[in-house]
Amino acid sequence: MDFLTNVTSIFQKHGIEFLKATVLTIELTIVSLFIACVIGLVFAFFKVSNIKILESIANAYIFVVRGMPLIVQLMFLYYGISSIFTLTDFAAGSIALGIHSGAYIAEIFRGSIQSIDKGQMEAGRSLGMTYFKTMRRIILPQSFKRAIPALANQFIIGLKDSSLVAYIAVSELFNHALSTQAYNYMPLETYFVVGIYYLILVLLFTLLFNKLESRLDVGRRKKRDKVEIAF
Repeated sequence: MDFLTNVTSIFQKHGIEFLKATVLTIELTIVSLFIACVIGLVFAFFKVSNIKILESIANAYIFVVRGMPLIVQLMFLYYGISSIFTLTDFAAGSIALGIHSGAYIAEIFRGSIQSIDKGQMEAGRSLGMTYFKTMRRIILPQSFKRAIPALANQFIIGLKDSSLVAYIAVSELFNHALSTQAYNYMPLETYFVVGIYYLILVLLFTLLFNKLESRLDVGRRKKRDKVEIAF
C-alpha cells in the first residue's frame, strides 16, 4: 500500500513537471530522428552507389557507430560538438543522437532501396530520366513504404535512447526522474512512474505507425483493385 500511495503522491505533486519533460522528450526524439533520416539517406546512397570510396566511408561510419556504446558516443560527440560550436544542450544532444541513429537508418534505407527490382531503375533510365530523378520519383517512394516497419522500430528505440541525454543536462523525462528521486528519496516509485510515461509514449507511437502502415497498405490495395478493374 505504501508503494501505491507514494506513486499516487508523485503523480499528484510532479505530474505537470513530468508532462513538460514528456513534451521535451518527444521534441528531442523527433528532431534527432529527422537528423538521423537525413544522415541515413545520404549514407544509404553511398552504400548503393558502387563507388568504392563512398562505400568505404559509409562502411567505416556504420562500423564505428555500431561498435561503440551509445553513452560513449554521446559524451564524445557532445563535448566534441560543444568545443567547436556554441550550442544548447538540447541541440547538441539532438545532433549526437541523430548521428548515432543515422547508422542504423542508413542500413534500413539501403536494404529497402536494394529490395526494389532493378528493372524499375532501368525502365526509368530508358524513359530519359537521370539516375537521381529515377531514384526520387520511382525508387525512393516505394523503398520508403517498405522501410516503414523498420523505421517505426528505430523510432521507438530512438525514443528510449533519448533518456541518455539526461547525463548532459537535458531536462527530459529521465533527467526529471533523477532530480525528483533525489528530492523525495523514493527512487523505486519515481522510476516506476517514469517507466509508465515511457510505456505510454511507446504505445502511442506504435499505434501511430501501425495506422500509417495500414493506410499505405489500403492505398496499395485500392490502386491494385483499380488496375484489375481497368483490365
